[in-house]
Amino acid sequence: MFRTVFLIALALSVAIGGGAASAWYLIDRGFGFGAVDVGPWTAYPDRGTPMADPYSRARFSRQATLAIGQAEGIVFSAVRDSLGEPLSSRCTYQVEGPIPPARMWTIYAAIPGPDGMLRALQGRSSALHSQAILRGEDGSFRISVGRLPSPGNWLRIASSGQFALVLSLYDTAVATSARATEVELPLIRRLSCD
Repeated sequence: MFRTVFLIALALSVAIGGGAASAWYLIDRGFGFGAVDVGPWTAYPDRGTPMADPYSRARFSRQATLAIGQAEGIVFSAVRDSLGEPLSSRCTYQVEGPIPPARMWTIYAAIPGPDGMLRALQGRSSALHSQAILRGEDGSFRISVGRLPSPGNWLRIASSGQFALVLSLYDTAVATSARATEVELPLIRRLSCD
């Protein structure tokens, strides 16, 4: 009898503990359900919509973040360069290439927080937007990303360690998951490192 009670208690503790631990892990760390990858850039088109998976909903509710709705735009983030190396504040990068049609876009540097969320850098703003960027005669542009000032478009990195780039497209047709996989986004090339 004692053996039966012990086995039932053990089974219940493994089931409840394992279920709670797996739910906590998925909510805390996440596996990128619904993620769309385009080169080094990743987006979650269903974030903030009724089609988002339950773990994503719980994670964003727990972190108290607001997502851009599909009618408003889409946010792409990159934690690696185009060759797959992690973005490091010790290095200088160049972002160049096409941006999908959008009424406006912004790009800024962020640092990954302990909860996995990307947080804007403290201090002076490290962001550029489409209406205040220098372009070439053919409409192309290049953005230098690094700690040291650079001529032209320069995105300042003030942190140490790894960082991420966040590209937000506002009022664009790319916001649906079907269209997000078809776009061409800028390359992130490492130029040099300290």
